[in-house]
Amino acid sequence: MELTVFGATGGIGQEIVRQALGAGHRVTAVVRDPARLSVTGEGLELFRAELGDPAAVRPAVAGRDAVLSGLGARSRKDAGVATRLTRTVLDAMRAESVSRLLVVSAAPVGPEPRESGFVDRAVRGIVSAVLKDVYVDLRAMEDEVARSGLDWTAVRPPRLQDKPLTGRYRTVVGGFPPKGRFAGRADVAHAMLAMIEDAGTVKQGVGVAY
Repeated sequence: MELTVFGATGGIGQEIVRQALGAGHRVTAVVRDPARLSVTGEGLELFRAELGDPAAVRPAVAGRDAVLSGLGARSRKDAGVATRLTRTVLDAMRAESVSRLLVVSAAPVGPEPRESGFVDRAVRGIVSAVLKDVYVDLRAMEDEVARSGLDWTAVRPPRLQDKPLTGRYRTVVGGFPPKGRFAGRADVAHAMLAMIEDAGTVKQGVGVAY
């Protein structure tokens, strides 16, 4: 497949690029600073751009089979970037008639599992309070994506870890895995790539966790 990855220098973005290349896909990685992308390989195209102008990134999405986005705030002070930058991606995709989009969101944006115990609810509440501005941004981003008319999927992991790919994660369409407290960035990337051609995930939020 021909894929475009936004947020390609982030933790999940780099994993998406690495795994997609390993699977034989051709990947366009949209970056501000190419030096920050440590992944290399045959089939990789670097597209340098600032995400303030949809017209500037239209060539990066034109003719692609899917677009995957790891865009989001790195800290509370960056809250707002997910909505703002994703809006540029949406405009560019609509202009080029590219429909398949997968974005990284977060578990607290989706529904709480019915099976959640006291500890899970308490931890979720604390994290949501501490990172309130970030989650408000992600909810707004998801709202924009849902209104876009595209074939979107919002992937919602819990607390992220840096660990090797395991493939032993759980996914729940429209919900979240019970007692799922962590997910590795490599496994979230793996799940996103697996969902590209999964019609059951289109226009859905999908929880991903161990």
